[in-house]
Amino acid sequence: MRSLLIPAFLALLLGGCLSVYKVEVQQGNVISQDMIDKLKPGMTRSQVRFVLGTPLVTDTFHPNRWDYYYYLRGSKEKTGESRRLTLIFSNDTLKSVVHGDQPGENGTQPPQG
Repeated sequence: MRSLLIPAFLALLLGGCLSVYKVEVQQGNVISQDMIDKLKPGMTRSQVRFVLGTPLVTDTFHPNRWDYYYYLRGSKEKTGESRRLTLIFSNDTLKSVVHGDQPGENGTQPPQG
């Protein structure tokens, strides 16, 4: 009887060690539809920064373009959800907003301004 208790106890003890905790991964700028709705052409860079926060990426070669990226992967999911928002400025005012991860996803080609 005793010889059965020790292996059963070890199996229970090691079984608890095998479960791995996976962390939810969230990176980038969290941007809601309400925040996007507040954007209007003609807003200054500081007004846009107030609404959306500082952009994750500012391109040295395209200073009139701000890119906001967001990635979320749940703890039990293998793949995550990613979003991208590109803002184009002209003369330090907002000219256009492009949604999506793929060029032409919403019917427009992202400008290279």
